[in-house]
Formats: sequence, structure tokens, C-alpha cells
Amino acid sequence: MMSQKASLAVVVLLAVAAATVTAQRRRAQTANADEWNYRDGSDRVSMRGVANLTQILDNWRFDILNQMKGLLQNDHQSLLPDYARIQPLSEALGDLYKEFNALKAHLGELTEKFTAMETFMDEVKASRGSGQAQTQARDQASSVPVPRQTGRRVMKKKITPAATTS
Repeated sequence: MMSQKASLAVVVLLAVAAATVTAQRRRAQTANADEWNYRDGSDRVSMRGVANLTQILDNWRFDILNQMKGLLQNDHQSLLPDYARIQPLSEALGDLYKEFNALKAHLGELTEKFTAMETFMDEVKASRGSGQAQTQARDQASSVPVPRQTGRRVMKKKITPAATTS
């Protein structure tokens, strides 16, 4: 009886071991089956089919982008939020608009100042031009070359004594 129980225990133990081993093998096979091996069947891929799929996806992208562009141009309220409802953003946009208008006004003032300076510079150039014509006539008569001064000249305002006392 004891030997039958021992042999039965060994058979049961072998059966449990066999079941465990087969379960391990199945689990390893299903894990490998879940992972996609991109190299399998790569030699049988139809390049024409890949090109067609690429063309289809490219057409979809083009259509989607065109629809989004059309919506943004024609019906942007349906895509973008109402910024007037967001108070801090609305205030920031208002401040930005005020600063832009102030800069535009300042640019107008600077343009007026530069217009006066441009007129003065044109007058100086004209007087130099007439002065150079006279000096060229004298130079040709005397035939002594006069070296020309190159570079920019800085013109400073003369300060009158009445302006310095406050």
C-alpha cells in the first residue's frame, strides 16, 4: 500500500511538473506572438501597395489641412475660444493695442523730426556741391591737387552763455 501511495505521489508530481512546463512554453509563445517582428514577410511586401498607401495618407493630410485652413479663414469663431470671456487675456490684448498705438504715434513724431533733418542735410549737400564746383574750377586753374577729407563730420551746436544760466 505504501509503495502504491509513493508511486501515485510520483505520478501526480510528474503530472504537475509536465503541466507547469507546458504552461511556461505556451506563455513564452504568446509573449512572442504579441510582439510584431517587422522583418517577417518584408521580402513579400508590395512596394506598389506601400506607395498607394503613402499617397492616400498624403491626400488625407492635404484635405484635413485645407479644411482647417478654410475654417480658420471663414469661420474662426467655431475653432477659437471667445477671448473676450477670458478677462486677463482681454486686458493684456487691450494693453498691447494701446502700446502699439503709442509706438505708432511716436514713430510719426520721429518721422517729422527726421524730415526737418533731411531737409537740412539736402541743403548742406547742395551748398557743398556748389562749393565743390567753385573749388574744382580753382583747382584746374592752379592745378594743385587738394586732398579731400573723408569720413563723417560731426556738427555740434554752439552753446550761448544765456542758455547755460538757468
